[in-house]
Amino acid sequence: MTQPLLRKRTDPLMYRLWKVEQLFRLADEEVPAQLVTVFCYIASHNPCHLTAIMEDCGLSSNSVSRNTDWLSKTHRLGKPGMDLIIKETDPLDARRRIARLTSKGELIASQIKSILYEDLIDDYQLVN
Repeated sequence: MTQPLLRKRTDPLMYRLWKVEQLFRLADEEVPAQLVTVFCYIASHNPCHLTAIMEDCGLSSNSVSRNTDWLSKTHRLGKPGMDLIIKETDPLDARRRIARLTSKGELIASQIKSILYEDLIDDYQLVN
């Protein structure tokens, strides 16, 4: 007789992070961790300069560009993006670019907060 698969949830907070990652995978199964990092930075600093993302997240300008393109309406090579952010020129300094959430991005940010702030008591009762 085979042992059943182990699925007992032992850490409710890590489970919530897993659920957030799954939310992004609904949009695209190939979502890298950097994309989630960039989205969460933008959502927590909405709006923000792309240079701030680069410096605060420790990413190269190419990586920030690639990830913000993926989060935008149009990804690289004209492929459809996730439409979660808009990139625009800073009206105070044309050399800088700003990222801000779209309404769809705000909805995803709200869903993430719902996952992160679910009733902890129920989760801890499952573990104990």
